[in-house]
Amino acid sequence: MPKVALYNQNGATVGEIELNDSVFGIEPNKHVLFEAVIMQRASLRQGTHKTKNRAEVSGGGRKPWRQKGTGRARQGSIRSPQWRGGGTVFGPVPRSYSYKLPKKVRRLAIKSALSSKVLENNIVVLDNLALEAPKTKEMVKILNNLSVDRKALIVTADLNENILLSARNIPGVTVVTANGINVLDVLNHDKLVITKAAVEKVEEVLA
Repeated sequence: MPKVALYNQNGATVGEIELNDSVFGIEPNKHVLFEAVIMQRASLRQGTHKTKNRAEVSGGGRKPWRQKGTGRARQGSIRSPQWRGGGTVFGPVPRSYSYKLPKKVRRLAIKSALSSKVLENNIVVLDNLALEAPKTKEMVKILNNLSVDRKALIVTADLNENILLSARNIPGVTVVTANGINVLDVLNHDKLVITKAAVEKVEEVLA
């Protein structure tokens, strides 16, 4: 089982923590990670695109000229697709792009993402993370103590309002709960800062 150092908020090592091998110690499956990222990014698409077809554009209520005898091609409406200002053929309509992968594949993907952070030594486990009041300066200080100077994903066991408010103004820092941890967030951040309680919660669900 992989072992990593356990830190406090001051950046001092206070011990070691043994991570579950089946969650944090597997061989990352790159293809499954790719599929999970594509799925999440597809679900983030709004899908509100819309063009008007010939039934929806204004005008064109009558035939522009008679069918025969003018020497011109027959036309039924000035709002046909070939006319300027006409309707669009097969244009986009509002739709949902979201889809789901099988549950086993999703679980393998998040395990692969977490294991990749352990393999790259980009995981920081805290014995506890707590602030008495929302203070961005205090959160910056904690991250500096932990030598986290890049994009970081902070994972807490439960929703902590003070942590959330303290970190939301720091560029590149995102806070999620153990229940809300996902592949896209883990891979999109350089460092994974996770509390000991959150590790236990993640292992309880995924092991």
